[in-house]
Amino acid sequence: MDQKQGKLYIVATPIGNSRDMSPRGVQILSDVEIIAAEDTRRSMVLLNMLGVKNKLVSNHKFNEYGKAKYFVGEMLAGKSVAVITDAGTPCVSDPGNELIRAAVEAGIDVVGVPGCCAAVTALSVSGFDLSSFLFYGFFPRENAERRRLLEELRRADTRTFAFYESPKRIMDLLDFLIGAGAECRLCLCNDLTKLHERSYRGTPQEVKEQLEEKGSWDKGEYALVLEIAESYRFRKAEHTVSAEAMLVDAMVAGELGAKEAVAAVLADENNSYSKNELKAAALRLKKLFE
Repeated sequence: MDQKQGKLYIVATPIGNSRDMSPRGVQILSDVEIIAAEDTRRSMVLLNMLGVKNKLVSNHKFNEYGKAKYFVGEMLAGKSVAVITDAGTPCVSDPGNELIRAAVEAGIDVVGVPGCCAAVTALSVSGFDLSSFLFYGFFPRENAERRRLLEELRRADTRTFAFYESPKRIMDLLDFLIGAGAECRLCLCNDLTKLHERSYRGTPQEVKEQLEEKGSWDKGEYALVLEIAESYRFRKAEHTVSAEAMLVDAMVAGELGAKEAVAAVLADENNSYSKNELKAAALRLKKLFE
């Protein structure tokens, strides 16, 4: 490998407490020629605090693909690049993967500089079984997609799952879990590592009551760890109704065509299939009876 090539560093930054920034991370940010930041304005605050004054270039989800070529060109020319996100570890529900792929394809070394990650921190304080777990990023917004995901969680080979959630949607998510009768324990972490950080624990109903008691629950950052009750998990012998069966039931009950049946099933609160899945099922039915 050409020793004159630069390297790509994936640098974790604090999620709330600036003292969590590692000395190695500070050194890397000081040494590289370019820092690729998700939000240059927010990153500038941290870099000024750390005394780092290197070239800052935006690298957010809307320009990541186009910027990857630029960054790779700079690294091939001998400059090193450090990727940082607004808070935590890049590429964990944040931009960075596109650039890593491009760097790997160009034969550039990619080096991880570990540090804070909200999901891992929440998992570590949950007290749940962490012999295996899955991270899903943000919980879906639509109830149909939430129902589908809940079924997926019940069928998974693990019982423990980590999510991020917006403070504007956290109560709506709890209401969904309560309404769906989800049998699970939650560890809901708010503003991890910050001065007023707090964790809420219990069933969805208990966590909702704790949030209501606290008030001002629609502020800050949330990381959620969910543990499915053993008795609530699907067994391999259990099967849910297929998308085709739901469509046929809707057609017969309402004397509907395929398009109308898709809409009817989507409106059914017991449905866990997406619109695209139902359309595909309708197409399969059409081919079957042609």
